[in-house]
Amino acid sequence: MSDVSRPNVAIIGAGPAGLMAADVLAGEGAAVTVYDRMPSAGRKFLLAGRGGLNLTHSDELERFLTRYGAATPHLRAAIEAFPPAATRAWSEGLHQPTFIGTSGRVFPKSFKASPLLRSWLRRLAAAGVTFKLRHHWTGWDDGGALLFSAPDGPVTIAPDATILALGGASWPRLGSDGAWADVLANAGIAVAPLKPANCGFTANWSEVFRNRFEGQPLKRIALTFGEHSVRGEAIITRAGLEGGGIYALSAPLRDAIATQGEALLHIALRPDASASELKARLEAPRGKQSFSTFLRKVLNLWPPAIGLLHEATMALPVKLAAMPPGALAELINAVPVRLTGTAPIATAISTAGGVTFDAVDERFMLRRRPGVFVAGEMLDWEAPTGGYLLQATFATGAAAGRGVLEWLRPPA
Repeated sequence: MSDVSRPNVAIIGAGPAGLMAADVLAGEGAAVTVYDRMPSAGRKFLLAGRGGLNLTHSDELERFLTRYGAATPHLRAAIEAFPPAATRAWSEGLHQPTFIGTSGRVFPKSFKASPLLRSWLRRLAAAGVTFKLRHHWTGWDDGGALLFSAPDGPVTIAPDATILALGGASWPRLGSDGAWADVLANAGIAVAPLKPANCGFTANWSEVFRNRFEGQPLKRIALTFGEHSVRGEAIITRAGLEGGGIYALSAPLRDAIATQGEALLHIALRPDASASELKARLEAPRGKQSFSTFLRKVLNLWPPAIGLLHEATMALPVKLAAMPPGALAELINAVPVRLTGTAPIATAISTAGGVTFDAVDERFMLRRRPGVFVAGEMLDWEAPTGGYLLQATFATGAAAGRGVLEWLRPPA
């Protein structure tokens, strides 16, 4: 081991988890080197910033923690130690003040990732963090040293501690291709299969519906699958549906499709109106208006929603315009959409599965590889969009950094 007063730590992965771990370690005087197979740091972080960079959420902490489902007990300590308030303070410390949007989501006032990332990288460099890019980690040698393939040939290093922060398997062109899963599994480390999360789904749209409404939104809707119901919106794609409301239900929808081959989603197009209220409006005289114009005027339904109603009733003996008002009112707030498949993991926003929590200790250190820690999306958790993804990524990165310091601390 190197001088214990300045331990040498390797971090593999220059995404938000790895950079946060580097921040923690460098702040305590460790000699940190960050390795990444891409030519620049934070590529997926920058992509996330294109939508405004939703850093975290203003939920009360106990409610916030419920967003992680079965992983909550395993993530609680890390998020309590680095909660949303800490994320906001961290951003402020990088000269990027934040604000809470109307949805409760927290954003930098700049709405951009690039100024935050630039400031972050400057701070890390000033703290002595070294970056070695275009270094692809391929595993360990027989003595436990890290192996990389690099532009100038193979590289072998033996740090005092390692943090793996290689991300999941979504958007592989940005660096997270999930190849590490086989490396760890071959080393005897339990890895749950990687699956798409916050993803889109396929549906067997008619050619007419697909061609007319591809790319158009269904706004201010409620989506229900079994006991799960959310408010939000969805985007009609050529293949099916995506968007915030769909992403919030992606875990149960994905699991149902995996076990049953399909999932029947119901969409409420006017969730704030009761069936009796809708029926009363539909009983108004239509006059010479087309049925689509009538629906638009009396219910404020726009073409994509009306198109979805037509799509849902294509196989019924009674066409949409001939449905009794009561039956149509019921349909409007429970439009069935049969989802037939899950969009590919490469196009998902995030990934479920990964290193199981049984395989790591309370510091996120691998039980089978002392001195090797895991952070971020490599761990087996998932959460909806809305700031929960980045928050847990930051928090586990910080926790792994603290874990390294604790593990390397000389006995009293």
